[in-house]
Amino acid sequence: MEAPGRIAATPDTLDFTVENVEKALHQLYYDPNIENKNLAQKWLMQAQVSPQAWQFCWALLSPDKVPEIQYFGASALHTKISRYWSDIPTDQYDSLKTQLFSQIACFSSGSKMVLTRLCVALASLALNTMPEAWPGAVAEMVRVFQEEGGGVDGRARCLALLELLTVLPEEFQTSRLPQYRKGQVRGALGREWGSVCPLLQQLLRRTDSPGAVKARVLRCLSSWVLLDVPLSESEGLVHDCFSALPDPELFDTAVEAIVNAISQPDSQRYVNTLLKLVPQVLALQEQLREAVQNGDMETCHGICRIAVTLGENHSRTLLEQVDHWQSFLALVNMIMFCTGIPGHYPVNETTSSLTLTFWYTLQDEIMSFESDKQAVYLQVYRPVYFQLVDVLLHKAQFPSDQEYASWSSDEKEQFRIYRVDISDTLMYVYEMLGAELLSNLYDKLGRLLTNAEQPTSWQHTEALLYGFQSIAETIDVNYSDVIPGLIGLIPRININNVQLADTVMFTIGALAEWLADHPVMLSSVLPLVLQALGNPDLSVSSVSTLKKICRECKYDLPPYATNIVAVSQEVLIKQIHKTSQCMWLMQALGFLLSALPVEDILRNLHSLITPYIQQLEKLADETPNPSNKLAIIHILGLLSNLFTTLDISKQDDESADSSAPPVKSAPLPPGPNPVVVVLQQVFALIQTVLSKWLNDSQVVEAVCAIFEKSVKTLLHEFAPMVSQLSEMLGQMYSTIPQASALDLTRQMVHIFASETDHFPPIKALFELVTSVTLSIFQQGRDSSWLLLPLLLGVLSLKFPEAPTVKSTCLFFTELLPHCSDVPPLARVVQEDGKLLIQAVLEGIGGGASRSLMDQFAEVLFCLNKHCFSLLAVWLKEALQPPGFPSTRVTTEQKDNFSQQILRERVNKRRVKDIVKEFTLLCRGLHGTEYAAEY
Repeated sequence: MEAPGRIAATPDTLDFTVENVEKALHQLYYDPNIENKNLAQKWLMQAQVSPQAWQFCWALLSPDKVPEIQYFGASALHTKISRYWSDIPTDQYDSLKTQLFSQIACFSSGSKMVLTRLCVALASLALNTMPEAWPGAVAEMVRVFQEEGGGVDGRARCLALLELLTVLPEEFQTSRLPQYRKGQVRGALGREWGSVCPLLQQLLRRTDSPGAVKARVLRCLSSWVLLDVPLSESEGLVHDCFSALPDPELFDTAVEAIVNAISQPDSQRYVNTLLKLVPQVLALQEQLREAVQNGDMETCHGICRIAVTLGENHSRTLLEQVDHWQSFLALVNMIMFCTGIPGHYPVNETTSSLTLTFWYTLQDEIMSFESDKQAVYLQVYRPVYFQLVDVLLHKAQFPSDQEYASWSSDEKEQFRIYRVDISDTLMYVYEMLGAELLSNLYDKLGRLLTNAEQPTSWQHTEALLYGFQSIAETIDVNYSDVIPGLIGLIPRININNVQLADTVMFTIGALAEWLADHPVMLSSVLPLVLQALGNPDLSVSSVSTLKKICRECKYDLPPYATNIVAVSQEVLIKQIHKTSQCMWLMQALGFLLSALPVEDILRNLHSLITPYIQQLEKLADETPNPSNKLAIIHILGLLSNLFTTLDISKQDDESADSSAPPVKSAPLPPGPNPVVVVLQQVFALIQTVLSKWLNDSQVVEAVCAIFEKSVKTLLHEFAPMVSQLSEMLGQMYSTIPQASALDLTRQMVHIFASETDHFPPIKALFELVTSVTLSIFQQGRDSSWLLLPLLLGVLSLKFPEAPTVKSTCLFFTELLPHCSDVPPLARVVQEDGKLLIQAVLEGIGGGASRSLMDQFAEVLFCLNKHCFSLLAVWLKEALQPPGFPSTRVTTEQKDNFSQQILRERVNKRRVKDIVKEFTLLCRGLHGTEYAAEY
């Protein structure tokens, strides 16, 4: 003991007595010091798996102990049985079973949580001994608990038996049984259903059975059907579940049992049973309507789950029973009622979203039949799907402005996601209904907008437009004859609301490709987009729509270019939009300018970027500070986004394409590309900025991005700048080496190294960058050239930036497999590979982000596969020093980690799990809520 009343998890104090376990538990539950709690937790985890656990666990179950202590005793029993079964001698199976039966009987009237853990322990024992050593295990459990005795009342014994029968299949699902045993035990459990089913039926049908017993019966049924109990064999119990639905206390568990039973993959074989279930589901409609009237969302949800589960899992089976087509149609209509349930999701109802996948499934099944059958089904179900469209658009409507204002931000976000799901469903439904769906929507929108007598709510108009947008976004509507009419209707919409304006914008954006084929219609919608551009509330929709139009229709926009540039400049100067939208807007202008004659491009570029160049000149003169850094990065970002899309070479491509319209712009004149002209003009200014900010990686990255985007877009047209940019890059990298400069160098080498004219500056740059990089990592060490990448990689593994570490791990997983065919590499790895292991372990031990554990696991797996004997030595040596890689792990835990890693040479997933488990131990997070989320 470290001190009276405290537990220390060090090797010389692993005295796992009852007294010490109780002290540690008290420390875990009541000590306010988090470090002491963590220490106690680690000690208890070791105690639980120690050989002494067999002694202390029974003592901890003593009736005079508090439930928390008893619970630990029961948990220790379960751990020993489930994870260390091979340690138990076969001649002790019967006595262990008898003791567990006895303890369960004692606790049947005691603590529920302890009872459950004891039941799980006995379940684990049964799974490890059936069918050979314990044949008829379930029948014996039923018999033992039905016998009188022990002074325990019948109801408590009954509940204990039901708990045991419930956890048995659950324990099977999570057990660590080998695969061959899993099959044997599943078969044995299936045969035991004959002992379970009559008991459950008897208890559920008895009028004097207490509610708690019936609820436990339903839970037990839920558990067993997950073992693929044949639906024909559970049919009677499933019918009893329907009888339990009117009882509010049993409703939830009955729903769960029904849903589990009818969603088992095997259940579709039992057609007659399924046909009997349809009328039972239909009979729930009255209860459903009452629940809707009473605002009882839980009951609506439960009944809907049953109907949807039956329809979704068995659509094909039920469709094929043509003699019963009316009852299946009635089920489909019941699900339609659930889709259209009154109220706004998610505030007044949460049921309708459950139904959406059913409509996908039904459509898929109908469309998968051969054509003659399909025609018959379409005759019945096309009207249903037209009705579905109406229902979905009604559900997609916004509430009143007043009501929407009262919603929380979380409710608004849930509603947005729900509308996206509706949008996806409409897009899917279009595959069945085709052009007639667009005509249907257009007719409704036309009637709404032209009916002067009846005022229209903006919500109704918005929903219909949303339907159009949902389809046009992903489906080619170019051939549709209603789109001209729709474009004609849009200017008639009274846009007096942000949500409606947003949808108008997104609808126009979705029709950008259509507008490219029908440019005469641009004049109808472009003014709306430019007007919306000045409204900060419409920032995302207006900018993204303008970008789509400029991308798709650029060869039709020259007449509008002056206006578009002027409006864009105005909103940029007024700083109406956030940074990301400003960048999109620059991309839009890049597309727009690409289609203009070169002199017009230069004139517009001058007008567009002169204010920013002037601002950058002013900022470059100032002393660096956080505020002007953000402004510099913003301006550099605007330039790089403009140059990303400004590509006049596409004008040639357009005219070369035989399917394209006639050339709409003048042939490209000789001379430098407009982007190159601008870059040459601002080059000296960019150098000035760099001279002040060379040690700031974000500013350097923003500078490199301008040239990288330009090189990627212009390719060989960037040639006039190769020499001066190579020189600047060399100076940058020599002064302060940064990753972004390396990336840009790679681009330059990739494009220009093969060109004779540009080879000298590119060669000089490459040699300089290589020399600087080598000098960083050599540090006076005389070693072969192959050692340098290894050392560079080992150092990089310790960098704080996650992308760098990920790239480095990838480098090693690519490099190590070559140990067998590159002898010099094998020698270097043999001599210095331990450095790699130490760096990996340091990261796992807490030196790196937990998000990188999969990458470290990949390196370990690769070493194990290609350098197994070396890895065994390195792991032993690297893990030997006390406190490495973490003071929180013991020598035993480190040895266990090494053995686990060395055992796994095939299963990469398992190595990742081992690493994650070990990193949690190293960080003191094992068993915490953080670990549960990991």
